[in-house]
Amino acid sequence: QVQLVESGGGSVQPGGSLRLSCAASGFAVGNYAIGWFRQAPGKEREGVACVSSMSSSTNYVDDVKGRFTISRDNAKSTVYLQMNSLQAEDTAVYYCATEGTLFKLCELRPKEYDYWGQGTQVTVSS
Repeated sequence: QVQLVESGGGSVQPGGSLRLSCAASGFAVGNYAIGWFRQAPGKEREGVACVSSMSSSTNYVDDVKGRFTISRDNAKSTVYLQMNSLQAEDTAVYYCATEGTLFKLCELRPKEYDYWGQGTQVTVSS
């Protein structure tokens, strides 16, 4: 039974920071590629960041490079997204997701991911 539960969202002013958590159960998080995605009103879901199995590589969408960092804590079965220097354009529902195939390099295409969490809202505004 694969489950992913996001938390850590909230409302923050521009320039602020949030750390999102994705608690996983039913699988070993270190063996799978896991990604963070976001969807803003009126926009399609887009990949934000991902980490490959065994944390061999990471990938970020251009808009968040240098501001966001994805990481794993395999012992806690948790994946994090540290978000710094948040901007209004970062406002969205953020989802974590995992691929269903072992030991894959990650990519930012939502269609490659098989299991999804329920999402957590991030709002950046003055």
